[in-house]
Amino acid sequence: MAEVEVSALTGPALDWALAKAMGWQMVSVPPDIDGNNSGTVLAPPDFTHDFKFPQRGVVGPGFFLRRWSTCWSDGGPLIERFRIDLGPHQLGWLAYAQLRQGESCEGPTPLIACCRAIVRVKLGTTVAVPAELIG
Repeated sequence: MAEVEVSALTGPALDWALAKAMGWQMVSVPPDIDGNNSGTVLAPPDFTHDFKFPQRGVVGPGFFLRRWSTCWSDGGPLIERFRIDLGPHQLGWLAYAQLRQGESCEGPTPLIACCRAIVRVKLGTTVAVPAELIG
C-alpha cells in the first residue's frame, strides 16, 4: 500500500479509494485450481461469499472495481447520490461535496473532481491504495 494525496489520485487508484469510501471491504480470494494466486480484493457490500472467482489466473486488488472516474454510466449517478456541485474551475473542474461543508476537490474532468471530493469527505486528504494501482 502507498499513501497518496487525494488531489493526485486518478484512474484505478482513484476508483479503488472511492470504493473504500463507499464501504467496500477486503475479502479473501481462494487459491486457483493450480494452488496459486490467492490474496485479497476489494469487494462491494453486496458481495456473497459463494462467488466463484476465475479458475485460473491472478485476481488483482481491483477485480470488482467500476470505472467511476472515467465512465459516465458508472460515475454519473454519484453526483446525485452524494449531492455534488460541479463547475468549471481554472483549467479543470471543481466538485463540492455537500456532505460536509467546505470540502471540495479539483480535477481535469467532472468525474475525477467528483470522485476526489467524495474520497476526501469520507477518508481525508490522504489515502492508502495498492501500489500496483498507482499509474
